[in-house]
Amino acid sequence: MAVITSALSPATAVPASPAEDREAARRVPVQSARLPRYTSYPTALQFSGAVGPDQAAAWMRAVAGHDPVSIYIHVPFCDTLCWFCGCHTRVINTRGPIVAFVHSLIAEIEMVGALLGRRHPVRHLHFGGGSPTILEPEDIDRIFQTLARSFDIGADAEIALEIDPRDVDPARLDAWATAGVNRASLGVQDLDPVVQKAINRIQPAEATARAVTMLRERGINAINIDLVHGLPHQTTDGVLATLDQVLTLTPDRVALFGYAHVPSMKQHQRLIPDAALPGPAARLEQADAAARRLKAAGYVGIGLDHFARAHDPLAVAQRQGLLRRNFQGYTTDNAAAIIGFGPSAIGDLPGGYVQNTIDVRAWREAVAEGRLATIRGVAVDDDDRLRRAVIERLMCDHAVDVAAVAASMGRDPEVLAGAMALIDPLEDRGIVLRDGWRLLVPVEMTPDIQRVAACFDAYLNPAVRQLIAAE
Repeated sequence: MAVITSALSPATAVPASPAEDREAARRVPVQSARLPRYTSYPTALQFSGAVGPDQAAAWMRAVAGHDPVSIYIHVPFCDTLCWFCGCHTRVINTRGPIVAFVHSLIAEIEMVGALLGRRHPVRHLHFGGGSPTILEPEDIDRIFQTLARSFDIGADAEIALEIDPRDVDPARLDAWATAGVNRASLGVQDLDPVVQKAINRIQPAEATARAVTMLRERGINAINIDLVHGLPHQTTDGVLATLDQVLTLTPDRVALFGYAHVPSMKQHQRLIPDAALPGPAARLEQADAAARRLKAAGYVGIGLDHFARAHDPLAVAQRQGLLRRNFQGYTTDNAAAIIGFGPSAIGDLPGGYVQNTIDVRAWREAVAEGRLATIRGVAVDDDDRLRRAVIERLMCDHAVDVAAVAASMGRDPEVLAGAMALIDPLEDRGIVLRDGWRLLVPVEMTPDIQRVAACFDAYLNPAVRQLIAAE
C-alpha cells in the first residue's frame, strides 16, 4: 500500500507585494470573479421560477423512448461541515433524516420512471453531495433496487461515487461495490494540518490512503482525487507537498479547483479569516506550479482544472474531440438527457434545464404529494443550442470551428457575427488565434478560456461582454 505521510511542514501565508498582486490581477482571468464556469449554457444564472413541475414533466415525457440517459443523485447530508464548502448540504448526527431521505428518493425515482414511460438505458450514474458515503448498506441496496426497476443500467455504465475518506468503512464499500460502482472521487483538498484546521476538515493522510486501498481491494480501480488551491494558509510549497504525496496513490484523475470565497452566499465561510487567504499572485503561483508538477508526472491537462493519465477515458475523449462538459464538470457523457434526483439536483432535458428545490423538507413534501420538486429552470431554444455547442467546444478543446458547428445544426454562422466581433481585442493580445471562423486558444492562455466563451454568451450584458474582451 502506498502511504501518504501526514508530516507536512506547517503552512504559513506569505503575502504578495501590492505590485505582485496587481500583476497577478492582470493575469488571473476576470471570469474567476465575474463569469460562470460554463458547465451549462444558458447558465444557472438564468434559471427562474418560470420553469416548474409541469414544464419539467413535459420535458421528461419528450425524452425519446430509445435514448440513453444519465442520472445524478444528490445526497444532501454530511456529518461535519467543512468551512470552505460551497455545496448544498447540511450536518446531521442522527439516522432519522437519512431514512426519510431514502424513502422520498425512492418515491421520486419511481415517479420520474413513470413519466419517462420506459426503462431508458443509463450510461452514467453519479452520486454526489454532501457525502453519499453517509448512507448505510441497506440504503444503498434499496436505492439500486429501485433504480433497476425504473432504468436499464448496463454493465458498461460508469457508476461514480463521491467519497469522504473519513466516512468509509468496509461494510459501506462492500455495498457500493456490489451495486456496481466503478469510479470513485475522493475529496482531499489539502494534507497540511494547519490548512485542514483552518477549513474544519481534519482528514489524516492515512485515511485517504486507506480508502484508496479498500476501493482497489473491491475492484473499484478508477480513482479521482480532488484538491483545492487558494485555501487559508496555503503556500505553493504546501500545495506541491500535498500533490506529491497524493501522486504516490497513482490516481487516474486529479482535479485542482480554485477555492471560491463567497461568505455573503455561504455564511459558514465567514469562519475563514480573509487575512489567511492567499492573494491573487499566490493563488496563480499555486495553480501554475501544481499543473507543471502534474504534467511532469505524466498527466494530461483536461480543460481548466482537470488532469488525467493518458489512458483515462477523459484523456482519450479529449484526443478524439469527444470531451463533454456538464454540471459534473468534464466528462465523456453524451447521453440525450440528465435526470437529477434529490434536493438541489439539476437535470438537463430536451426542452431545457430544471432544478429541484434546495430545501430538503420542501423536496420531501413535493414528492409525497406526487409531483416533481422542480423549483426553477430555463428553457433552451435553437440559438441557445448553437451557442452552447460553440462554448462547449471552447471549454473542452480550447478551439472551435464556428462555421462547422453552425453547419452541423443547419444554421448560418453569421448569426454569431456579433460574438466573433468581440473576439478582436482578445486576438490582438494573443489570447485567441483566429483564422476566419476558426478559433484557437493557445495552451498558455488556458486561464482565459472563460473570457473567450463569454463572447458567445448572449445573456451577459453587452457592455459587460465588451469589458471582458477588452480587459
